[in-house]
Amino acid sequence: MARFTGRSAIVTGAAQGIGAVYAQALAAEGAKVVVADLNTEKGEEVAKQIVADGGTAVFHRVDVSDPESTTALAEFTVAEFGGIDHLVNNAAIYGDMKLDLLLTVPWDYYKKFMSVNFDGALNMTRAVWQPMSKDGGGSIVNQSSTAAWLYSGFYGLAKVGVNGLTQQLATELGGSKIRINAIAPGPIDTEATKTVTPGNMVKDMVNRLPLKRMGTPEDLVGACLYLLSDDASWVTGHILNVDGGQIIRS
Repeated sequence: MARFTGRSAIVTGAAQGIGAVYAQALAAEGAKVVVADLNTEKGEEVAKQIVADGGTAVFHRVDVSDPESTTALAEFTVAEFGGIDHLVNNAAIYGDMKLDLLLTVPWDYYKKFMSVNFDGALNMTRAVWQPMSKDGGGSIVNQSSTAAWLYSGFYGLAKVGVNGLTQQLATELGGSKIRINAIAPGPIDTEATKTVTPGNMVKDMVNRLPLKRMGTPEDLVGACLYLLSDDASWVTGHILNVDGGQIIRS
């Protein structure tokens, strides 16, 4: 399939893990991809690998918590590829995040965490919506988590915010022919998950799943590409769980 031929896409947090897999999958279906991340070395490696595999990609450093940085990324993408058609808001503090309670987490750390994990999606959306609108519209996917419906401290709170942001922005962006949706993964087998979640907790989570295995980044690709593509042309403001049945919503 080549659903994204001739289109440009930004993937934040694309230097490794799920974001890198999203970037590679978009390029494999014809998209011109901007691999965006704070980590220049790993981000450039991902972009170079995409090119080596026959795709089109460039790296650009971004700090999603900084509106000036996100605006610069949008301007770079327009200059490089002629416009912006798709955005995946995947950047987050996760693998090296502190484990603490909402009641006791140091306030400065909490603000830094939320500036990336919640405000980052809004900063990026504010940066891209006008170029997208100018070119006739586009689509955005936010990375949420099943943590939004479970106790997960400030990480879960940030994902509750991402869900609400997705739903609220669906109304604001609809008139510009921009769709915005979110993916809520369950437990995904990445290095970041292994770092932040003790092995016994992971085993317990998997045992409770109807589909009893860890998810993989590749399990998320179909949902992401569907929501970005014209196949989902009448879908906006939706949070799609990809979680092995972890969360049942009715």
